[in-house]
Amino acid sequence: MPARHTPRVRRVYDPPEEADGLRVLVDRLWPRGLSKERAAVDEWPKELTPSTELRRWYHEDRSRFAEFQERYEAELTGAEQARALDRLVELAKDRTVTLLTAAKDVDHSHVPTLVAAVGRGRPSG
Repeated sequence: MPARHTPRVRRVYDPPEEADGLRVLVDRLWPRGLSKERAAVDEWPKELTPSTELRRWYHEDRSRFAEFQERYEAELTGAEQARALDRLVELAKDRTVTLLTAAKDVDHSHVPTLVAAVGRGRPSG
């Protein structure tokens, strides 16, 4: 079984680097003011992003982060989300994958939960 690479995480607004490998946008909405050429995104699996409802719920009160993570992990167990996560896990087996986000506070976004799910190979639930 090949070793799984932990995805890198970068802001989508930062210039692409050769070390990024496969660049995967993990936000539901396209980043404001950024052209597709400048973003250099290879894949955009919207199925891996929190639902609009969950995203709005969390943005109403950022103190809900722990519950947001739990709810997001539960969303990742849906059939469509699990297929997209399996694909991302497979991609990360033999190459560098960089998850891109426009979030200013990446540590308190959905991205750490997604990185952990890729590291486990399957969502918990």
